[in-house]
Amino acid sequence: MSHPSPTTVSLLVSTYNWKEALALVLRSVAAQSRLPDEVIVVDDGSRQDTAELLRAIARSFPVPLRHVWQADEGFRKARILNRGIAAARGDYVIQVDGDMVLHRHFVADHLSLAAPGLFLQGTRIRTTVAETARLIGGGQPRFSWFTDAYFRDDKDRSTYHFGRRHHTLRLPWLARLKSRASGHPMGCNVSFWRADLLKVNGYDERMHGYGSEDLEIDLRLQNAGLRRSQIKFAALALHLEHRSVAPPDPADPDLPNNQLLYAARDAQTIRTEHGLDAHLADFTQPPADLREQSVRAG
Repeated sequence: MSHPSPTTVSLLVSTYNWKEALALVLRSVAAQSRLPDEVIVVDDGSRQDTAELLRAIARSFPVPLRHVWQADEGFRKARILNRGIAAARGDYVIQVDGDMVLHRHFVADHLSLAAPGLFLQGTRIRTTVAETARLIGGGQPRFSWFTDAYFRDDKDRSTYHFGRRHHTLRLPWLARLKSRASGHPMGCNVSFWRADLLKVNGYDERMHGYGSEDLEIDLRLQNAGLRRSQIKFAALALHLEHRSVAPPDPADPDLPNNQLLYAARDAQTIRTEHGLDAHLADFTQPPADLREQSVRAG
C-alpha cells in the first residue's frame, strides 16, 4: 500500500565538545545519496572550537548548515533538541547523535520507511576502541559483516556476539518486511514527522542530566496514538566508542529523570507543558546558513 512520503527533511545532529567525531558525522552527511534539505547541529554548550569547525566545513557543505547553541549548564539535551525542532523547516525530522557515522543511504532509508502514524527507531553499530581510533585518524567507514565492532550487549563489551552482526547488513527489502517490529527507544537514531513532535510539544525540558528523555517522548508519542516502527537492515550507522556519562544504573527508579518518565506513564500524558513551544518565537526565521556566512567572511 502506498503512503505519502516526506517532501522535506531536517537532520538534527546533537553534539557536545567532540569536534573530531562531529567532523566525521558531517562528512558522512555530505556523502548521502539523498541529501537532507538542511542540517541543524544542536549544541549543548560546546567550546568555540566546535563553531570554528562548523564554519570551516560550511565552505563546501552541499546543503544549508545551521548551528543552534546553548550555554553549558550541565546535560540539557532535551532543551537543545527542542530548540533544533523549533528551528527545523522540514516536514520530517531525523535525529542522530554527533558520534554516529552514517551509511550513505541513511537518510534515504528513513524517508523510504516513513509513513503517517509512525515514528521510526533505528539501531547502531558500536565500533571498538581500535576502529574508532582508525576512523578518527581518517580511515574510511566500513559497513560489513566483518566491521570491527562490539556485538555483545552494553554490559559486556569484551567478546563478540554473533547474533548482533545483522546490524551491519543493509537489505532494504528485508527492512520493509521487518518494519512492523516496535524496537527499543534510542535517541541516537530516530525520526518523526515534525507535526507529531509539535503535537506532544517535543521533549520534556525538566529532564536534566543523562538519560530517559528519549524514553519519555517515545511514551508520549505512543499515548498520542502513534506507533514506533523499528528499522532493521537499513539506516545503518557506526557509533564511535567513547567513555559513557551514564549513571551506574540508568534504570534506577529514584533518578529524577526516571521519576518524570514514570509520572508520564502513570498519567498517560501526551503533551508536556515544558516543551518546545517555549522556543518557537525564537525561530520565526531559520537560523543562519553557515555557508552564507563563510562566503561573506571569505
